[in-house]
Amino acid sequence: MPESSIQMSRTYTSFSGVDIKAVVNGVPIGQLQAVSYAIQREKAPIYVMGRVEPLSFSRGKRGIAGTLISLMLDQHMLFGKPWNTFGSFIADKDEYFADPATLTDVSPGAKGGLEDLQQVDGSSHYNASNVSDSYVLHRPWYVDQLPPFDVAIVAVNEYGKAAQMRIYGIEILNEGSGFSIDDIVIENQMTYVGRSIYPWSRMGSYNMNSGQFTSV
Repeated sequence: MPESSIQMSRTYTSFSGVDIKAVVNGVPIGQLQAVSYAIQREKAPIYVMGRVEPLSFSRGKRGIAGTLISLMLDQHMLFGKPWNTFGSFIADKDEYFADPATLTDVSPGAKGGLEDLQQVDGSSHYNASNVSDSYVLHRPWYVDQLPPFDVAIVAVNEYGKAAQMRIYGIEILNEGSGFSIDDIVIENQMTYVGRSIYPWSRMGSYNMNSGQFTSV
C-alpha cells in the first residue's frame, strides 16, 4: 500500500500541454502551440430487399488529417530549425518568390519585392533538350513546398512518467494567419494530411532514487 501522498500520486499518470514537446528531425519545435489530428474511414451499410437493417458494413479508404498551430515570434517558422534544414525542392525557374533584399526599402520607387528564379539563374528560355536547365533546387518559401516529415510527440510529467505518439508522413496543405489590435499573440494555422499515426504509448519512467530512466 502507498505510504505517502507522493507515492500515491505516482501510481497515476496524466499529462498536460506543458509536459509535451513536439520533435521534428530531432529538434523540439519551440513555436508549436497545438497539434490536432483526426482519423476517418469510409464505411457503408449493405442493404438487401426485404430487410430494414443492414446485413453488413463495407470498409473503404482511411484518411488522416489535422492542424498545426504555431506562434509567430520574430520570424516565420520556415526560417528556423528544423524547417530551414529540410533541404530543397525542384522549382521551375519561371516561378516568382519574395526577395528578402528589398524588405527594408519602403520608398515610393522601391522594387516590388519579387524575384524571378529564371533571372537569378541567368536562363531566359526553356531548354527542351536539357530539362535540368529549366529547373533548380531551391529552399521552400511556402510551407506546402516542404517535403513530408514526421512529428514525434513526447510527454514527460513532473513525476517522471513518459509517453509518446507519432504522426508519420505529414504533408501541409493550407496555411493561414491573421492579426488585429485585440490579439495578444499572432498564430499561424496549418492543415495537413498524414500517412500513419502511432497512438499514445508508455515509454517508461524515471527512478526518483537513482535518477535513471527505465523504459517499458
